[in-house]
Amino acid sequence: MAVMQTTEYDTIAAISTPPGEGAISIVRMSGEESLKVIAKIFKGKNLQDVRTHTINYGHIVDPETNEEIDEVMVSVMRGPKTFTREDIIEINCHGGIVPTNKILQLLLQNGARLAEPGEFTKRAFLHGRIDLTQAESVMDLIRAKTDRSMKVALNQLDGNLSKLIKNLRQDILDTLAQVEVNIDYPEYDDVETMTTKILKEKATEVKAQIEELLRTANQGKIMRDGLATAIVGRPNVGKSSLLNYLLHEDKAIVTDVAGTTRDVIEEYVNIRDVPLKLVDTAGIRDTEDKVEKIGVERSRKAIEKADLVMVLLNASEALTSEDRRLLELTQGKKRIVILNKTDLPRKIDMTEVKQLVGGEELLSTSVLKNDGLDELEEQIAKMFFNGIENSQTTVMLTNSRHIALLHRAKDSLQSVLDGIESGMPVDLCQIDMTDAWDDLGEITGDSYQDELLDQLFSQFCLGK
Repeated sequence: MAVMQTTEYDTIAAISTPPGEGAISIVRMSGEESLKVIAKIFKGKNLQDVRTHTINYGHIVDPETNEEIDEVMVSVMRGPKTFTREDIIEINCHGGIVPTNKILQLLLQNGARLAEPGEFTKRAFLHGRIDLTQAESVMDLIRAKTDRSMKVALNQLDGNLSKLIKNLRQDILDTLAQVEVNIDYPEYDDVETMTTKILKEKATEVKAQIEELLRTANQGKIMRDGLATAIVGRPNVGKSSLLNYLLHEDKAIVTDVAGTTRDVIEEYVNIRDVPLKLVDTAGIRDTEDKVEKIGVERSRKAIEKADLVMVLLNASEALTSEDRRLLELTQGKKRIVILNKTDLPRKIDMTEVKQLVGGEELLSTSVLKNDGLDELEEQIAKMFFNGIENSQTTVMLTNSRHIALLHRAKDSLQSVLDGIESGMPVDLCQIDMTDAWDDLGEITGDSYQDELLDQLFSQFCLGK
């Protein structure tokens, strides 16, 4: 059987809305044949004659059987003033799997091909509509878990990170050009000294700007992926109750029987604009129960992987060996120590607790009575955003690829400075400066390999 060769010039189509029942579904098409394809299956106005960026009423009809498939509204958007800079057709039909799929199949039978994952966004990049950082921010916007992470994604979609990176590249390029001029006119006695000074000043300046940008990397990655947060404590201290409070639903089983949480429960929650990936763990204790033992071991692994650990202690009981082991196990981790069940008479030895946690702040709560939980949320937000400006106005790094490339660029600039310090020839230092320029270009897509594009856009959903 012959395999159809796909090219970036094909007319592509895909369903752009999530599968399932809903008020409407949208089937999107992009390419130079879009108007010809829709004309074969649309009954209503002649869409070739309508003005661009208009929406038009009509019906989708199977041209072979003349069967009416659905009543629709069709948006006509002619390039280049579109997302892909090609002609785009969007068919708004009734929500539902059957009519939506039928319309897509008719488009495919009449000249379009099925779009690959992320191909609409890929075309926007290839046609110069957006750069790679903006393309990646589209997916960040779709996956945003809080208002703040949505604003960070919008910030990048507006091109703020791109502008910063392109300005850094231009600074490097101007310096390299100046170095080339100096090398070409070696008759001046102090040309070596002048050129070395120029390289050193610019490498130092750009490196400092990159380091300032990398300062936001940890918060940015957590903003994008969520703060992995483990709720730990010995059995029956209120871990599942705290999880249920934060989720505003009864996700975990709450009883007075120790050991009822046998597995690790994971859920996303928005706490003061901080996206938490909450993990409710099995209570850590010595046990002979085989199933509970597995849960306890998973809890230990969850602590190792966590960005933040909430350690719950029962304020109405004396400290146990399990409590002490937990405090020791989480030492060195970013953690919040919580004294729960403060609605009951306090029996915990506060002097010993303070000795075990050092200078860390202790929070007192009663999850049952909803006491102290506002302070807990405030503490999480303070720990997360401390020292970081309002992310609506600050460029924040959220993407691992960008972070890795900025580290590479920083290392190249450090090599420039080390080379100058050790008295290396200017042309060798210039190579490291050029490497930094290339690394920054990979972030925006000014320099890239086809394999990179395939890998990036394959992570997108169909129709985006």
